[in-house]
Amino acid sequence: MYSFMGGGLFCAWVGTILLVVATATDHWMQYRLSGSFAHQGLWRYCLGSKCYLQTESIAYWNATRAFMILSVLCATSGIILGILAFAQQPAFTRLSRPFSAGIMFFTSTLFILLALAIYTGVTVTFLGRRFGDWRFSWSYILGWVALLMTFFAGTFYMCAYRMHECQRMSTPR
Repeated sequence: MYSFMGGGLFCAWVGTILLVVATATDHWMQYRLSGSFAHQGLWRYCLGSKCYLQTESIAYWNATRAFMILSVLCATSGIILGILAFAQQPAFTRLSRPFSAGIMFFTSTLFILLALAIYTGVTVTFLGRRFGDWRFSWSYILGWVALLMTFFAGTFYMCAYRMHECQRMSTPR
Protein backbone atom coordinates (compact mmCIF):
# COMPACT_ATOMS: atom_id res chain seq x y z
CA MET A 1 0.00 0.00 0.00
CA TYR A 2 2.77 2.46 0.91
CA SER A 3 4.64 1.84 -2.33
CA PHE A 4 1.52 2.79 -4.32
CA MET A 5 1.06 5.90 -2.20
CA GLY A 6 4.74 6.78 -2.60
CA GLY A 7 4.49 6.43 -6.37
CA GLY A 8 1.30 8.46 -6.35
CA LEU A 9 2.86 11.19 -4.26
CA PHE A 10 5.88 11.35 -6.60
CA CYS A 11 3.65 11.62 -9.67
CA ALA A 12 1.53 14.21 -7.88
CA TRP A 13 4.51 16.43 -7.00
CA VAL A 14 5.90 16.27 -10.52
CA GLY A 15 2.48 16.80 -12.09
CA THR A 16 1.63 19.76 -9.89
CA ILE A 17 4.98 21.46 -10.52
CA LEU A 18 4.55 20.97 -14.27
CA LEU A 19 0.99 22.25 -14.01
CA VAL A 20 2.04 25.44 -12.23
CA VAL A 21 4.85 26.03 -14.75
CA ALA A 22 2.53 25.41 -17.70
CA THR A 23 -0.11 27.76 -16.29
CA ALA A 24 2.30 30.56 -15.43
CA THR A 25 4.55 30.64 -18.49
CA ASP A 26 3.84 32.29 -21.81
CA HIS A 27 5.00 29.70 -24.33
CA TRP A 28 1.76 27.92 -25.23
CA MET A 29 1.96 28.91 -28.89
CA GLN A 30 4.69 30.26 -31.16
CA TYR A 31 4.11 31.98 -34.48
CA ARG A 32 5.54 34.44 -36.97
CA LEU A 33 4.01 37.89 -37.09
CA SER A 34 5.29 40.43 -39.62
CA GLY A 35 8.49 38.45 -40.12
CA SER A 36 9.44 38.22 -36.43
CA PHE A 37 8.85 35.45 -33.94
CA ALA A 38 6.15 35.83 -31.32
CA HIS A 39 4.74 33.60 -28.59
CA GLN A 40 1.80 33.69 -26.26
CA GLY A 41 0.57 32.09 -23.09
CA LEU A 42 -2.53 32.34 -20.97
CA TRP A 43 -1.51 35.63 -19.36
CA ARG A 44 0.90 37.39 -21.78
CA TYR A 45 1.96 37.53 -25.39
CA CYS A 46 5.42 38.51 -26.57
CA LEU A 47 6.44 40.11 -29.85
CA GLY A 48 10.18 39.82 -30.28
CA SER A 49 11.63 40.55 -26.85
CA LYS A 50 8.81 42.78 -25.60
CA CYS A 51 5.91 41.19 -23.67
CA TYR A 52 2.39 42.54 -23.09
CA LEU A 53 -0.44 41.46 -20.79
CA GLN A 54 -3.46 39.78 -22.36
CA THR A 55 -6.01 42.48 -21.58
CA GLU A 56 -8.74 41.19 -23.87
CA SER A 57 -11.43 39.20 -22.11
CA ILE A 58 -11.76 36.38 -24.61
CA ALA A 59 -13.93 33.49 -23.44
CA TYR A 60 -11.60 30.64 -24.38
CA TRP A 61 -8.63 32.22 -22.59
CA ASN A 62 -10.75 32.81 -19.51
CA ALA A 63 -12.07 29.25 -19.59
CA THR A 64 -8.59 27.80 -20.07
CA ARG A 65 -7.20 29.93 -17.25
CA ALA A 66 -10.05 28.98 -14.91
CA PHE A 67 -9.74 25.25 -15.59
CA MET A 68 -5.96 25.35 -15.16
CA ILE A 69 -6.28 27.19 -11.83
CA LEU A 70 -8.94 24.72 -10.65
CA SER A 71 -6.68 21.83 -11.62
CA VAL A 72 -3.78 23.30 -9.63
CA LEU A 73 -6.07 23.68 -6.59
CA CYS A 74 -7.35 20.09 -6.91
CA ALA A 75 -3.84 18.70 -7.35
CA THR A 76 -2.60 20.65 -4.31
CA SER A 77 -5.53 19.34 -2.25
CA GLY A 78 -4.72 15.85 -3.48
CA ILE A 79 -1.10 16.22 -2.36
CA ILE A 80 -2.22 17.31 1.10
CA LEU A 81 -4.62 14.36 1.34
CA GLY A 82 -1.91 12.08 -0.04
CA ILE A 83 0.55 13.15 2.65
CA LEU A 84 -2.12 12.72 5.32
CA ALA A 85 -2.81 9.22 3.97
CA PHE A 86 0.55 8.11 5.35
CA ALA A 87 -0.71 8.81 8.88
CA GLN A 88 -2.18 5.68 10.44
CA GLN A 89 -4.89 7.32 12.54
CA PRO A 90 -8.03 7.64 10.40
CA ALA A 91 -9.90 10.85 11.09
CA PHE A 92 -13.06 9.50 9.48
CA THR A 93 -13.95 5.83 9.38
CA ARG A 94 -16.17 6.23 6.31
CA LEU A 95 -13.78 8.40 4.29
CA SER A 96 -10.50 6.94 3.12
CA ARG A 97 -7.64 9.38 2.59
CA PRO A 98 -6.07 7.46 -0.32
CA PHE A 99 -9.49 7.30 -1.99
CA SER A 100 -10.04 11.03 -1.45
CA ALA A 101 -6.57 11.84 -2.81
CA GLY A 102 -7.25 9.68 -5.87
CA ILE A 103 -10.54 11.47 -6.51
CA MET A 104 -8.82 14.86 -6.24
CA PHE A 105 -6.16 13.82 -8.76
CA PHE A 106 -8.76 12.49 -11.19
CA THR A 107 -10.69 15.75 -10.82
CA SER A 108 -7.50 17.68 -11.51
CA THR A 109 -6.94 15.51 -14.59
CA LEU A 110 -10.45 16.30 -15.82
CA PHE A 111 -9.89 20.05 -15.40
CA ILE A 112 -6.57 19.88 -17.26
CA LEU A 113 -8.23 17.92 -20.06
CA LEU A 114 -11.01 20.51 -20.34
CA ALA A 115 -8.52 23.41 -20.39
CA LEU A 116 -6.29 21.80 -23.01
CA ALA A 117 -9.24 20.71 -25.15
CA ILE A 118 -10.67 24.23 -25.20
CA TYR A 119 -7.29 25.78 -25.97
CA THR A 120 -6.51 23.20 -28.67
CA GLY A 121 -9.88 23.52 -30.34
CA VAL A 122 -9.83 27.29 -30.56
CA THR A 123 -6.15 27.45 -31.52
CA VAL A 124 -6.47 24.94 -34.35
CA THR A 125 -9.72 26.31 -35.78
CA PHE A 126 -9.25 30.04 -35.29
CA LEU A 127 -5.67 31.04 -34.56
CA GLY A 128 -4.18 28.40 -36.86
CA ARG A 129 -5.88 30.06 -39.81
CA ARG A 130 -4.90 33.54 -38.65
CA PHE A 131 -1.19 32.74 -38.31
CA GLY A 132 0.13 30.63 -41.17
CA ASP A 133 3.40 29.58 -39.55
CA TRP A 134 2.55 28.52 -35.99
CA ARG A 135 3.05 25.65 -33.56
CA PHE A 136 2.27 24.65 -30.00
CA SER A 137 5.16 25.29 -27.65
CA TRP A 138 6.67 23.82 -24.50
CA SER A 139 4.24 25.28 -21.94
CA TYR A 140 1.36 23.60 -23.76
CA ILE A 141 3.28 20.32 -23.89
CA LEU A 142 3.99 20.55 -20.15
CA GLY A 143 0.23 20.77 -19.65
CA TRP A 144 -0.23 17.40 -21.40
CA VAL A 145 2.59 15.83 -19.37
CA ALA A 146 0.99 17.19 -16.17
CA LEU A 147 -2.28 15.59 -17.27
CA LEU A 148 -0.56 12.21 -17.49
CA MET A 149 1.21 12.63 -14.16
CA THR A 150 -1.96 13.58 -12.27
CA PHE A 151 -3.80 10.69 -13.90
CA PHE A 152 -1.08 8.26 -12.78
CA ALA A 153 -1.12 9.80 -9.29
CA GLY A 154 -4.87 9.17 -9.08
CA THR A 155 -4.39 5.62 -10.35
CA PHE A 156 -1.69 4.89 -7.77
CA TYR A 157 -3.84 6.22 -4.94
CA MET A 158 -6.83 4.18 -6.08
CA CYS A 159 -4.61 1.07 -6.16
CA ALA A 160 -3.43 1.88 -2.62
CA TYR A 161 -7.05 2.25 -1.54
CA ARG A 162 -8.05 -1.09 -3.11
CA MET A 163 -5.05 -2.83 -1.55
CA HIS A 164 -5.90 -1.41 1.88
CA GLU A 165 -9.55 -2.43 1.52
CA CYS A 166 -8.58 -5.97 0.49
CA GLN A 167 -6.25 -6.26 3.48
CA ARG A 168 -8.91 -4.87 5.81
CA MET A 169 -11.54 -7.33 4.55
CA SER A 170 -9.22 -10.34 4.81
CA THR A 171 -8.23 -9.76 8.45
CA PRO A 172 -10.55 -11.37 11.02
CA ARG A 173 -12.45 -9.05 13.29
